Amino acid sequence: MERPPHEPETPESEETTAMHTGLRITAFAAALAATFGTAYGVGRGVDPVVAEQAPAAHDEHSSPTPEPKEGGGHGGHENTTPGGLQISENGYSLDLATPRVTAGQRAELRFTVRDGSGEAVTAYQREHDKELHLILASRDLVTYRHLHPTRAADGTWSTPVDLPRAGGYRVFADFTPAKKNAENLTLGADLAASGRYEPANLPAPDDTARADGYQVELAGSLRPGKASELKLKVSRDGEPVNDLQPYLGAYGHLVALRSGDLAYLHVHPNGEPGDGTTKPGPEISFTATAPSEGTYRLFLDFQHQGKVRTAAFTVRSGSTPAAQDPAPTQHTDGQGTDGHGH
Repeated sequence: MERPPHEPETPESEETTAMHTGLRITAFAAALAATFGTAYGVGRGVDPVVAEQAPAAHDEHSSPTPEPKEGGGHGGHENTTPGGLQISENGYSLDLATPRVTAGQRAELRFTVRDGSGEAVTAYQREHDKELHLILASRDLVTYRHLHPTRAADGTWSTPVDLPRAGGYRVFADFTPAKKNAENLTLGADLAASGRYEPANLPAPDDTARADGYQVELAGSLRPGKASELKLKVSRDGEPVNDLQPYLGAYGHLVALRSGDLAYLHVHPNGEPGDGTTKPGPEISFTATAPSEGTYRLFLDFQHQGKVRTAAFTVRSGSTPAAQDPAPTQHTDGQGTDGHGH
C-alpha cells in the first residue's frame, strides 16, 4: 500500500539493513547448496553406462600405444576411439529421418549423411562391395541386423526394416566419403520401436553358437587395448564346412558391440578369397582390439549354400572363452540372434 504523500518514508537503521542483507545472502547460499545437492544426488543415483571403465573420449582419436593394424579392416578402424557413440564426427553427421517405428510392422528406414555445410553426401568409397554398411542392434543386444540400404541421387538412404520387439535400438552407418584422404567413419543414432516392451537379459558367455543348423566355435580372447586373434570354426551336422562362399568380398564379417553403450568395432578376416592362402573354411580368422574392458556381443556373418547366417557370442574382454562361466547361450529364435535381416 502506498504511503500518503504527507507521510515521510521511515528509513531503516544500519542494523536492520545489515540484517536484511545477511538474510538475502543466507537464502542465496541455501538455494545454491540445494541446486548442487540435487545435481550431486542425480549423479550418484544414475549408474555409469559402462561400470568397468571411465567414459570414452568421444572427440579424440589418440592411442596410448600403437598396436598392429587389424587385418583386413576398414582403413580408419585402427584408431582406439570406439565408433558409433557419436552422431557427428570429422565434419560429418548422421541425419536419421526415421527416429521411430512400430515393432512387428514393416517400415522404411530413411537417413542421410551430411557434411559440415549441411549438404547431403552423394559420393562414397566402395568397401567390401558396398558404399555404406548399416548395422542395427537393440540396446539389449538380442536383435541384430546387417543391412545394405540403397542411395537415391539426392543422397537419401533407405531400407525396409521389421523389428520384432519394442524398445531402444542403435543405428550405425559405416562408410568412407569419396574424398581424398578421407577416414572411415561409423556414426550412430538412436531408433525407438514402439509397442509393449519386455526387456531381455544379455545371453550368457559361451564359446559355441548355433545359427540355422550350423555350429560355430570361438577360440581366442578379446583383449582391451591390444590386438588379438579370434578364430571361428564353422561346422554343420558335426562336419566342418570347407566351402564357405564369399560374402561382400570375404568369407566372414565380424561386428563387436560393447554392452552398456554399444560402442562399435567392425573388423574383417585375415586374408580374403583368391589371395592364394586363405581357405574357404572351416576357420575364419580375425584380428581385433577391444577399446576397453567389458562385456561384448560378437556377431559373425557368413555365407553357405547361397544364404547368409549370423552367429552371436557374448564375451568378456581380457579372458578366454573357456574361463567365461560357460552356460547355454539364450536365443530368441534358436539362431543366436532373432534374425540377421540380410
